[in-house]
Amino acid sequence: MAVNLTKGQKVDLTKGNPGMDKVVVGLGWDTNKYDGAQDFDLDSAAFLTNAQGKVVADSDFIFFNNLVHPSQAVKHLGDNLTGEGEGDDEQLVVTLSKVPAEYEKISFTVTIHDAEARGQNFGQISNAFIRIVNEATNEELIRYDLSEDYSIETAVVVAELYKHNGEWKFAAIGAGFEGGLASLCQNFGINV
Repeated sequence: MAVNLTKGQKVDLTKGNPGMDKVVVGLGWDTNKYDGAQDFDLDSAAFLTNAQGKVVADSDFIFFNNLVHPSQAVKHLGDNLTGEGEGDDEQLVVTLSKVPAEYEKISFTVTIHDAEARGQNFGQISNAFIRIVNEATNEELIRYDLSEDYSIETAVVVAELYKHNGEWKFAAIGAGFEGGLASLCQNFGINV
């Protein structure tokens, strides 16, 4: 049975699941309160960062246009342009043993494509979640449902995996950003 987290909570991932090496990170959402003429396209991403919370290279930003990290540790399984349907809208797969030693954290984010031009924000999103699934057993281990009303934000750092005393932990972050993808990238040390 999955552990349900609220914003700010942290939980051990590998300590309670010895031997687990590969996890599926599923992100999902629905749109509501929206009757505009534009499509609503959300994009998930992952940033691999060092102890200072910054990327080492631009290739540490994994998204629809850079699907696989050079280490093969993080793979994005593709862009969902509409978010329609039940379950995960987008997924990433993380192989923990392949994460190079210089990386301390993997942050998972969601942004709204062309949010400013389309007049869209996360206040128009509902039922957003992130979940961690053991790839080997298909068991859902952790789930975090975002419950805040992000009325002006166009990007959200949803959660992160991070190393602590040789183990991987999961933290429910839920931090919203204005300024969309550009603001988010600058936060992690990528110049756009």
